[in-house]
Amino acid sequence: MHREIGMLNCLGGMLLTVNIIFAYENIALNKTAWQLYPYSSSRWGADKAVDGRYSDRSAVGGQCTISNDGAQTAIWRVDLGGILSIHHITIYFRTDNIVWDATNGFTSRVLGFTVYISNTTNKNDGILCFKDNMYTTATLPNTTTITCIKHGKYVIYFNERLQGVAYPGGYSTFAFNELCEVEVYGCPTSGFYGENCSLPCPQNCQERRCNIVDGTCLGCVAGYKGSLCGKGCDNNRYGFECSLDCGNCSNGEQCNHVNGSCPNGCDFGVQGYTCEEACPYGRHGKNCAEICSPNCRGGCNRITGICESGCNAGWKGDSCENECDGWRYGKDCNISCGSCLNFNQCHHINGTCLNGCDRGFQGKRCFEVCPDGRHGYNCQDTCNINCGVPSRCNRVTGQCQGGCQEGWEGIRCDKKCDRGKFGQNCDQSCGNCLNKEQCHHINGTCLNGCDRGYQGNNCTQVCQNGLHGYNCQETCGADCIVENRCDAITGQCLVLSPEANTNSQCYSYLYGVVTALCLSVVLHIFCVIWNCRKRTCNGMCQKKKNTKQTSTEHTKPKTEIYDKVEDNAGYQELSQISQSSHYDKLH
Repeated sequence: MHREIGMLNCLGGMLLTVNIIFAYENIALNKTAWQLYPYSSSRWGADKAVDGRYSDRSAVGGQCTISNDGAQTAIWRVDLGGILSIHHITIYFRTDNIVWDATNGFTSRVLGFTVYISNTTNKNDGILCFKDNMYTTATLPNTTTITCIKHGKYVIYFNERLQGVAYPGGYSTFAFNELCEVEVYGCPTSGFYGENCSLPCPQNCQERRCNIVDGTCLGCVAGYKGSLCGKGCDNNRYGFECSLDCGNCSNGEQCNHVNGSCPNGCDFGVQGYTCEEACPYGRHGKNCAEICSPNCRGGCNRITGICESGCNAGWKGDSCENECDGWRYGKDCNISCGSCLNFNQCHHINGTCLNGCDRGFQGKRCFEVCPDGRHGYNCQDTCNINCGVPSRCNRVTGQCQGGCQEGWEGIRCDKKCDRGKFGQNCDQSCGNCLNKEQCHHINGTCLNGCDRGYQGNNCTQVCQNGLHGYNCQETCGADCIVENRCDAITGQCLVLSPEANTNSQCYSYLYGVVTALCLSVVLHIFCVIWNCRKRTCNGMCQKKKNTKQTSTEHTKPKTEIYDKVEDNAGYQELSQISQSSHYDKLH
């Protein structure tokens, strides 16, 4: 295809004529086009850019598409009608037919534009062919050709002016698409390449798509690789772009490069057409031909036959051949047996205790603790009603919760208080019960009455004045003058003399005074007698010296009489004074 294109000299505004020979066809001509914000869809619609006319690049020429003012985003696209092979794209910008340089007001609207090729209407799904990041209003050409050797259905023109983004100097405030023509050159028919689009793409090219220049495949059909897709997949790979791994073919052989099938069957642990299907439950080995142990859970290892997923409940070992033991049962033998009687092994599968439960437990597996009020083996025993919390006790030992009720003791509160005790915790002492008998274990009453000297229900009250004996039922004697008081136990009067003062303290005081006076008198008389005897003795001795005649017989009686008088006079008086008195009877 031969065409003459007139281009403006960006520097001098001179019109230059350039002969360009195109070997490819404009596959965008008169195809369906669309733009985001049209200025007027009837006069400057998107189709104006693919109608083949661009001799008048002004707004009034009716040959250009123009977008609306004030937009932040400008999008225009053409639908090629199918996925075609593209070589290059030529764009003719609106110039308003004036000199195209920095003074032209439309150059700033073009700066920063991008071009995409995509198989969808979304540019982000496609390939970026060009992005302007080098032109200025002085260097931007009014016609640009972009080489982009790709396949695609849509060619998309895009520009934007976002708020808050700092753009280079010379950029317009808003985004526009002002395109007088967009030409897309390539092959109108898929599956060909070359200058005349006359050469067929290689047979194994994906969808018969190849590079429009040299015929290299843009992708290979399943099972092939290479620039011309002439080699089959290898290295245990197959399928589209040789992107799939072969299954586990027998002995690691290469699978079919196209469909992945294994020519000699599957290796250990797999089956199926491509040997990628794991052995089902209960099977293992090559082509899954062997059967797993029946005690495996979820099947054994598909390669080794080992029960890697564990054993069925109640079994253990690599191949699950042994029953659970060691007081374990169930899945993977990881459940502890309940409290079976005498620590016996429970059933290896379901954990039941075949001989019943130990103390404090009940149920088939002996996991269930005794309910309130029960204890012992299989929870057969009842907690004592006499517990501190009635009928509540330790489920194993039967020991009462909260101690015991009043009058009971023992860990199970099954013993009455004894040994002279009663009440809460048996810590209260009985009163003086008859014959030291045990009082009532709860309230402490003496069932057969009180011992001598006490009264009351618990026999803790001493007899009142005037009473004594058992239960204080006897009256003190009439000869007890101090308010009829007597010993509460023996009945013996506390004061016996009928002449004594009723005030016992006065009697005691008076007795002490009288005793002191008596002792004083006795001592005084003794001193007088002693002095008299001494004087008499001295006089008699002097008389004997003067007379010199003394009758021995006559003097002896006198001396005896004198001696008797002298020796006994004081003692006789003391004896008379010391005769018994009423005070002595106080004893």
